[in-house]
Amino acid sequence: MAKKVRHLNSFQVIIIGFFGLVMAGALLLMLPISSQSRSFTPFTDCLFTAVSATCVTGLVVRDTATYWSVFGKTVILTLIQIGGMGVITIGLAVMRASGKKIGLSQRSTMQSSISAPQVGGIVRFTGFILKTSAIIELTGMLLLAPVFCRDFGLFKGLLYSLWHSVSAFCNAGFDLMGVREKFSSLCSYHDNIYLNIIIMLLIIVGGIGFMVWKDVADHKFSIQKYSLQSKVVMLTSLLLIFLPAAFFFFFEYSGLAIGDRTVSSLFQSVTARTAGFNTQDLSKMDDPGTLMMIILMLVGGSPGSTAGGMKTATLAVLFLAAIAVFSRRSDIQCFKRRLPEESVRTAAAVLFMYLSLFITSGIVISYIEGLPMLTCLFETGSAIGTAGLTLGITTSLSLPSRLILIALMFFGRVGGLTLIYAAVPSSETGKSKLPMEKISVG
Repeated sequence: MAKKVRHLNSFQVIIIGFFGLVMAGALLLMLPISSQSRSFTPFTDCLFTAVSATCVTGLVVRDTATYWSVFGKTVILTLIQIGGMGVITIGLAVMRASGKKIGLSQRSTMQSSISAPQVGGIVRFTGFILKTSAIIELTGMLLLAPVFCRDFGLFKGLLYSLWHSVSAFCNAGFDLMGVREKFSSLCSYHDNIYLNIIIMLLIIVGGIGFMVWKDVADHKFSIQKYSLQSKVVMLTSLLLIFLPAAFFFFFEYSGLAIGDRTVSSLFQSVTARTAGFNTQDLSKMDDPGTLMMIILMLVGGSPGSTAGGMKTATLAVLFLAAIAVFSRRSDIQCFKRRLPEESVRTAAAVLFMYLSLFITSGIVISYIEGLPMLTCLFETGSAIGTAGLTLGITTSLSLPSRLILIALMFFGRVGGLTLIYAAVPSSETGKSKLPMEKISVG
């Protein structure tokens, strides 16, 4: 009797794709050609770097600029690009370019990968994503070139411009400023308003979501024609930029000159939501500022974007559900539309998963390393939110703590629900339902 062939579902394909890319990247980074010293790099360091790059996080255990060779940097940038666009997106593009027929299963996987509302038109949408991404990254490179070419010469400056444009757009946070001071990120450019603005715009555009790009391309400035998700994402993103920036302006950077203070406040507000660059020494922040950064890192970017985190839409749905409860409304409303109860359940499950893993991991690392709890929570929040910011403890962590961060980075990029749906089959067995009984809440 022939055995029944078990096909992988879309979520399992996504996980296998990311895992395969991570392992390939780690093995390439182990090669002597990948390091400037031409020596083998320990597998655990390569695995950490490959996961951080593929999951567009930015946490590093080796200074990117000074440790890795040109080949190693090329591997890292490739991982960032594929990880930011999504393994399935790139795979579908390769299939399309090679002339292979793209079946329904591949289209369904792509839909799950980028959180598209429907399968129809998904191939054309993939082409739109790739073309738009290339245009934005090349534009970013040209805009950054005057600064980096001035500081590093024409050829090296162009390479630096391309690197930081891709890294910012993919919300990765990998930088090459270690040539000035190791692990310094963009601190040497804290007073360069022009560069700060370009990097911030690249981060915002990359983290806003592919569906929002499509709405902007199709409807331009006719915002009333945008989908509900685009409206919610744009409004939430604006609030998450300017409200925390005001907090940083008045309470964190009050000692800086007004121009530097304004730019630094905006930059930290933008970069905290998964981008990973920093222009100020984060270890000097007060506890309230550190906690604010942790919250922003956990929220992250928007669905179907290059960013990680719980996502802006998750926060918005939970906020709208709270308003409905406070107003004693049975329906959750937004922009003259009702939201399905499924969205609230999903948002609550995502919040529960992220908080549980973030807090538990922070407690474990604090116990293992003997470090302050808030410092460890900052590190775990950065990993699961794929933010890449650190208070300077990443390189000193022991192997168990690094393995925890690796798992959190993978979880944060692939998505908690993707992992659960891949591992747990649907429990829907029919239309019959159990009796309902209420319990008191709150």
